[in-house]
Amino acid sequence: MGLIGADDDMSGSVVEANEEIAEIAEINEVDETEAGGDDGERVVRRDAAVRAAVEQGLLGPDAPIVGLLDVTGIRASAAALHRAFEAVAAPGTAILHAFAVKANPLVPLVRLLAAEGIGAEVASAGELALARAAGVPVARTVFDAPAKTEAELREALALGVAVNADNPQELRRIDALVRGGGATRSALGLRVNPQIGAGTIGATSTATATSKFGVGLRDEGAREWVIQAFADRPWLTRLHAHIGSQGISLSLLARGVAETYALAEEINARTGRRQVDTLDIGGGLSVNLASEVTEPTYAQYARLLAEAVPGLFDGRYGLVTEFGRSLLARHGTVVARVEYAKSSGGRRIAVTHAGVQVASRTVYVPGTWPLRIAAYDDKGRPKEGPAVVQDVAGPACFSGDLLAEGRALPLLEQGDFAVALDTGAYYFGTHYSYNSLARPGVYGFAPDGDGGLAFAVVREPQTVAEVVADSGGAHADALTTLRASERH
Repeated sequence: MGLIGADDDMSGSVVEANEEIAEIAEINEVDETEAGGDDGERVVRRDAAVRAAVEQGLLGPDAPIVGLLDVTGIRASAAALHRAFEAVAAPGTAILHAFAVKANPLVPLVRLLAAEGIGAEVASAGELALARAAGVPVARTVFDAPAKTEAELREALALGVAVNADNPQELRRIDALVRGGGATRSALGLRVNPQIGAGTIGATSTATATSKFGVGLRDEGAREWVIQAFADRPWLTRLHAHIGSQGISLSLLARGVAETYALAEEINARTGRRQVDTLDIGGGLSVNLASEVTEPTYAQYARLLAEAVPGLFDGRYGLVTEFGRSLLARHGTVVARVEYAKSSGGRRIAVTHAGVQVASRTVYVPGTWPLRIAAYDDKGRPKEGPAVVQDVAGPACFSGDLLAEGRALPLLEQGDFAVALDTGAYYFGTHYSYNSLARPGVYGFAPDGDGGLAFAVVREPQTVAEVVADSGGAHADALTTLRASERH
């Protein structure tokens, strides 16, 4: 069932296709083996890792919180992504899967993904530096950001990093750099916003009418401006669109890709040449945070795209994806020791060392970003017993610092561990230093070859001395010695 092909009428085909895309998404059923075949194995690995972390001293009274990364699971996710797109693409299609570094900006992790054939999508000079430190080749790096400075653009072009301009003003900056500085090895593109609406989470929806990202294609005169911008710049060869992340349905993602594809076809027809040769279709595959079942899958998404936009995979266009959360969320776990267990107003409360500093979205917007919590005993073994309604609280000094409120779990007691699941993305890398709480250490784990687990340091736990240094400790006298200059 093809919706949009190379010879279709482009002026109205996308609008007419929207309802059919939604129907395809509904009937594109999940293969249970594909979606969840490894889910049980992942749980077994996680349980073993928590127990081993306690046994090996990574967790305990003096190390009350850690982040754990499942190396086996991460590699499996990368392989599944490659397989999904290779299964529907014509042989020889150039496909770059670039990891959205913001999802977990840890150099060893970015290097692990690079070893699995995944590039890097960066959104700041800092993330670009992390990707370079991880050894990601510049040819496999894409720079997207809505507020790139001239210096950042100059650096990216000098390196040969692919750049997607966000708006007309940025494109004019690139004009001056390209025409003034001569040739560049960078592939250059333009981000567009098809303005097709929001998913269930407004903050992660980037294709709304007033989104801050890209050129809004439905604004008056915008589509014609985009076409002319390409016609005037033979070196502008990519189109980029990202519809959003968590809370975005497969059908909405497919609609955004379909509109981007149709625009590329229109640009190439109007310019009379293969002007656009690569489509960057973003990432945004949601993660099922309600259970262990992995759904939707990369294979589902790729099949839907192949059915809805068959020309996308016929080999005429190179493809770039920018997945982040879906690659990592399942394979990260925050483990926090229960420092105290108490009751208040008839409610049991487990006071732990994981709260707003590692899970700011969950604490401040719990209805949108809930976390599943698992209970483990002081030896790191899953707890059993009757479910007790209780709060799982963090260490910060405000009453709303809760990982979970009124959650039914086996009773958490002093010395036990509360485990926040599905935290491999947007939890380890977004530390919030409320109360000057230190960043936890992060460790990767994998089989040691002798039936046990080996751990590797990904990020050392932050020391109190480092907290002081980050808070201006070297400049303690800066304000007390500051004097207004004398008037003459």
